Amino acid sequence: MTSPPSFSESRKERKEFLSSFFLSAKRRGDGLFKWVVIGGAAYTLCMLLLVVFSVVDGSLPILFYQGPGFFTGTGWNPVEGRESYGALPYVIGTLASSGIAMAIGVPISLGIAVFITEIAPAKVGTPVGFVIEILAAIPSIVYGLWALFVFRFWILDYIEAPLYDTLGQSIPFFGPGPFGLDIFTAGIVLAIMIIPIVSAISREVLRAVPNSQREAAYSLGATRWEAVWHFIFPYAKAGILGAAILGLGRAVGETMLVTMVIGNTVGLAAIPDGLFSPGQTLSSLIANEFNEAASPLHASALIGLGATLFILTMAINIGAQLLVSRMVKVAPGAKE
Repeated sequence: MTSPPSFSESRKERKEFLSSFFLSAKRRGDGLFKWVVIGGAAYTLCMLLLVVFSVVDGSLPILFYQGPGFFTGTGWNPVEGRESYGALPYVIGTLASSGIAMAIGVPISLGIAVFITEIAPAKVGTPVGFVIEILAAIPSIVYGLWALFVFRFWILDYIEAPLYDTLGQSIPFFGPGPFGLDIFTAGIVLAIMIIPIVSAISREVLRAVPNSQREAAYSLGATRWEAVWHFIFPYAKAGILGAAILGLGRAVGETMLVTMVIGNTVGLAAIPDGLFSPGQTLSSLIANEFNEAASPLHASALIGLGATLFILTMAINIGAQLLVSRMVKVAPGAKE
């Protein structure tokens, strides 16, 4: 007759049982996590394919009707029997307003991020950062209403009218006569909208720079400007570029804000011939006319503008990815 297990043996068996139980549970958790991640990736890819299919399917009638000329045409006539559509003026308007926004917004955003992380004491930088985050959460429609009823008159009275009176007669770029609803106003308001986003992300990127970079710069006798420009910015350039591209994507796809302040012209008149010309963007034209599409071909043309915007956004993202890959050198032995 076998003797009962001793206390030490039973304790050892319990420990082995608990170890194997938790190890198997951990492995089950790892497997579950793996399938959750795969499911999330598959969901994202599925949504992208559905969007591409919907946009392409809706664009086919206008592409069969006008061919590639839809992307290079300048007309916009929705009258049945004389229909003619072209996306080029609105591509130009989208790029022009976004370019103005980036030229104004990115330098200011970097200045704010540097001030918060490198210059301001914590009792000043923390409240400023909090305000920036609040501004980033404000819906774009609020910016649009403020710009339409308040800000555009400031731009008209204090910037556009003086520039036109001084330079408009001799330099066509500062024409035509300003009205306050134009490419310039849209670009400035877009810049105001993207500054909180770009500065908030840039601030976190600069905070992630190791203090050894700063200490090395100051130990070599660098000034604060030299430390930021020659040591901190090069280390954080990929993240800063990512923040700028995110702001550009927000500016390119913005709809209601731009619709309120850009002037909403169509056809050849939508191609800006000066800084103060009214215009139209791809997204603003879709917002203005989609609910009132006069014919199936008109609706297809508007969906075609959405396809053009999708292609433009993809081109920007691919270009940004190529630029980042050229800027960031892969360390020897690192995984590319």
